[in-house]
Amino acid sequence: MTHHAPPLVTVTRNGSRIEIAAASPAAVALGIAPGMALTQARASVPALDVRDADPDGDRADLERVAVALARRWTPIVAISDPDGLFLDLTGTAHLHGGEERMARRIARLLARLGFTARIAIADTTGAAWAMARFPSPSRGSRAVVRRTAGEDHTVLAIPPAAQRVALAPLPVAALRLDAEALELLDRLGVETIGELLVMPRAPLVRRFGGAIVRRLDQATGAAAEPIVAIAPPQPIAVERRFAEPILTAEAIDHWLGGLTGELAATLASAGLGARALLFVASRVDHQAQVLRIGFARATRDAAHIHRLIARRIEEIDPGYGIDALALHIRRAEPLGPQALGTALAERQAPDLAPLVDTLANRIGHARLWRQRPVESDVPERAAAAIPALDPPDDDAARLALDDVRRLDARAPDHPWHPRWPRPARLLHRPERLDHVLAELPDQPPRRFTWRGEQHQVVRGDGPERITGEWWRRGAERDAVRDYFRVEDEAGRRFWLFRRGDGVRPETGDLLWFIHGTFG
Repeated sequence: MTHHAPPLVTVTRNGSRIEIAAASPAAVALGIAPGMALTQARASVPALDVRDADPDGDRADLERVAVALARRWTPIVAISDPDGLFLDLTGTAHLHGGEERMARRIARLLARLGFTARIAIADTTGAAWAMARFPSPSRGSRAVVRRTAGEDHTVLAIPPAAQRVALAPLPVAALRLDAEALELLDRLGVETIGELLVMPRAPLVRRFGGAIVRRLDQATGAAAEPIVAIAPPQPIAVERRFAEPILTAEAIDHWLGGLTGELAATLASAGLGARALLFVASRVDHQAQVLRIGFARATRDAAHIHRLIARRIEEIDPGYGIDALALHIRRAEPLGPQALGTALAERQAPDLAPLVDTLANRIGHARLWRQRPVESDVPERAAAAIPALDPPDDDAARLALDDVRRLDARAPDHPWHPRWPRPARLLHRPERLDHVLAELPDQPPRRFTWRGEQHQVVRGDGPERITGEWWRRGAERDAVRDYFRVEDEAGRRFWLFRRGDGVRPETGDLLWFIHGTFG
């Protein structure tokens, strides 16, 4: 049985009215369109999935698409409006098989990214904008329709110098006029751009000002319309090249000091701090030796960067000599000016970032973390790994104003409150035990075998009963675990549990597992 997602719309507030900002294809098929009041949409489609519009997020996504197109297809890409882009194909279309083929390839690329695109190619930005938003099969334009994943991706190409013929049948809204001008044109009975083109210019200027005439000239090519292109961020890198190759670690360290100082100055001028960088030593045989350095916190401290790289210089194989050294920023974050405390004599909290960076670059970032508590009784869910320097969560700050937990005036418990002792080492997944001898229902095991080794239990404590979290999964509705702390004859202590309470079959199959070790 196939379950279809409900029609999706995003909404925004316009004064006291909540209206549709965007609608999914399923919603459009049911008669819902942007600008419609939410109450009207809900009346016609009660199962509507309504979400708040995110204009800032949409703008950020559009900028990312623009940067990607500027890096891959054409260097001049500009944002035309909240859902459109201008691409200048001059001098680049022939590199991609011509204008129409290039447009179809871009449409397929956007389709793979989840975007439905309509592309128009014209001599002017105004004509391209109009044809993309008001496609009309007209004399002088040719349409090539592509179908990708069930969606129509249309590419309209207007022949050179044919803007007037192509624009004539389009509505006047295709000229990007303001609402007041469109309303006045509607009252005058002017509906199409062709009607405007044959009207004398002087009365238009007297009645509407220069806006309509300017838009007409821009669309037909009589007036230029400059666009402000998106500037893709340039990667930050500093490099030193040598007339004579260097071979020793001391020479590399000497030149590295100058590179890190230059990199810090470049980052400061950009207002950024490095989170990850590459130190590249290029050999005379065209082989590159690369060291990857990461930072727990954005930094542009030249001495700290130099120190981390210098510890790993011995990993570089100079071969027959190194003729270039470079530092490339792989990831950066905004970093403002560093402010000093009001009283330098006051005791400051120690900065752990240098220590974390030293350890992480030695053992790997994936092996260095700290744990934060999670509200769960199930041990493997009660903690989550987070980066070593992430601030602790402030759960109280996220409580809603009507949350009943605000009525509890008691001081919160410590998240690691030892109601029951927990092992120092918790296994990633519980491991099954073999040859377990235990008395049901509430006695610890007398012996068990783990990883091929038999353990004779001399002491035990428990059980601590943990039930399943029925609100997560239906399979946990009756699930029970009975945990025991046991010590074997060699003094090793283990944290074991039995699946099931030993009385009701529905609580578990009575298999035994080890979940952690103490000490």
